[in-house]
Amino acid sequence: MKKETIRGIAVSGIMGAIGFILMMLEFPLAFLIPSFVKLDFSELPALIAAFAFGPLYGVLVCLVKNLLHLFITSSAGVGELSNFLMGAIFVGVAGWIYQANKSKRTAFLGALIGTLTMAAISVLTNYYIVYPAYVVLYGMPMEAIIGMYQAILPKTDTLLKALLIFNLPFNVGKGLLNTLLCMAIYKRISPLLKYGKSKNNS
Repeated sequence: MKKETIRGIAVSGIMGAIGFILMMLEFPLAFLIPSFVKLDFSELPALIAAFAFGPLYGVLVCLVKNLLHLFITSSAGVGELSNFLMGAIFVGVAGWIYQANKSKRTAFLGALIGTLTMAAISVLTNYYIVYPAYVVLYGMPMEAIIGMYQAILPKTDTLLKALLIFNLPFNVGKGLLNTLLCMAIYKRISPLLKYGKSKNNS
């Protein structure tokens, strides 16, 4: 196994542990979206890994943090599955675009496209998989879930409306925040992550 591959896997494991910690530091934005949807910055280390080593390593970070989170899950694994899928799409797309032409502009463009792709797909996964799974697992009627959205905006009378009005922009915002944080610190920490790699691979 190449030295670079070993380093990428090792760093991804560390970043996955950091991502797990960041998952536990989640907080609600109850004035914008029901409190069961929380904001965290756990995709930040995954995005950094995707830029430093490639998209597969970013996806690996998403996998590690969610496998660790399964030990303290309160969602029977549904939340972790959703978090993994959304994170993997976000950092996978961003890392893939960045690897094609490594520049600050391409990094931002890749992360932006990854954000929009992730947010759009989240509507489908939430509508067909995540929310129906919560209804089955916790016996909570869909009407009760929609009611939480209606408490903020009364005209939200269907799940699809809730996802489009609340969750879609929330996920866009979350992706953009992770992107801005990554852009602010990546150049400072990338030499530490990639120590031993040639400069033209930075």
